[in-house]
Amino acid sequence: MVVCFLLKKKYDMAETEPVVQFENVQKSYDGEILVVKDFNLDVAAGEFVTMLGPSGSGKTTCLMMLAGFEPVTNGNINLKGKPINNVPPHKRGIGMVFQNYALFPHMTVAENLAFPLEVRKMGKSEREEKVKQILDMVQLGEFGNRRPMQLSGGQQQRVAVARSLVFDPDLVLMDEPLGALDKNLREQMQYEIKHLHENLGLTVIYVTHDQTEALTMSNRIAVFDDGVVQQCSTPELLYERPENAFVANFIGENNRLMGAVEAINGDEVTVKTDSGDIVVASKVNVNNVGDRATLSLRPERIFVSPEEGRTPNIYSAKVEELIYHGDHIRTRFSVCGHDDFIVKIPNSIDNVSLQEGKEVNIGWMSEDCLALDG
Repeated sequence: MVVCFLLKKKYDMAETEPVVQFENVQKSYDGEILVVKDFNLDVAAGEFVTMLGPSGSGKTTCLMMLAGFEPVTNGNINLKGKPINNVPPHKRGIGMVFQNYALFPHMTVAENLAFPLEVRKMGKSEREEKVKQILDMVQLGEFGNRRPMQLSGGQQQRVAVARSLVFDPDLVLMDEPLGALDKNLREQMQYEIKHLHENLGLTVIYVTHDQTEALTMSNRIAVFDDGVVQQCSTPELLYERPENAFVANFIGENNRLMGAVEAINGDEVTVKTDSGDIVVASKVNVNNVGDRATLSLRPERIFVSPEEGRTPNIYSAKVEELIYHGDHIRTRFSVCGHDDFIVKIPNSIDNVSLQEGKEVNIGWMSEDCLALDG
């Protein structure tokens, strides 16, 4: 997408005051069970923060409370330093993009975009200029007179994004906006939204259950489970250094071995797996000898037939299944008592030739194997 630079960057990431503050926010629908538990989060100006988690984890509820569509049970939400718990949705100055787009079917595209400006009593000539500007920005300048049903899914999604931006909101909220699109279009729109965020300096809070979407677009990701944020970090830290077994298992693909800590040496631990194998791993949140540990290991960090002395962990493994994925061969091994151990082998000219039923050695570095809570 070619972005129109008539719109200036709205925020400086160096600003100190958060745009959004959740302070000990709780939510209960029945007065007994908390679906959001003591949620705290600051979102800086210009950030793209994604709330990620399985269905029912509390992420969408947090977004709805921020938008004003759900009341806060306990705690406070501040927008640009001012409490908004009792401010109605239409007075919060927040743009919103929904999964179903929520466009008015009886209005043209231009009329849909002009509607938020009419509500704000903007003059006709200024409205028309803003609508033209935003349509050009999302490359729909020729579609202003069409109705939503005359557009493709991707075009409707662009209109929904444009409508959320047309009145220059302090904040844009996006609730699973790409869920209805096919895979290729969804990936294209991820980059388009990412570039809009970067070029316009928008502050965005985004909700999804799609890990790839979150990793691609976000400055930070808050991973939810059972109403609690398990970790809030950059995409790189979440993937490379998850703080617990839930985050490791939820973000990306992951091999897990269970065992007990036998020794601790600085940042390294020795774990005896339930199959009796000894693994040297990187210590994360196990603290004592005898603790149960979950060993987390990414499929792309495993060597097949490593040279002697290359890795501290080497084990005999049997090839159970080979699946061709184009850029890599997804290989399922039986190793260390597990017959569902996945290794991603790059499809390159020097890759290892494997056959189902073949016995080979596989290995990994201790820093790539994380010892997490059991």
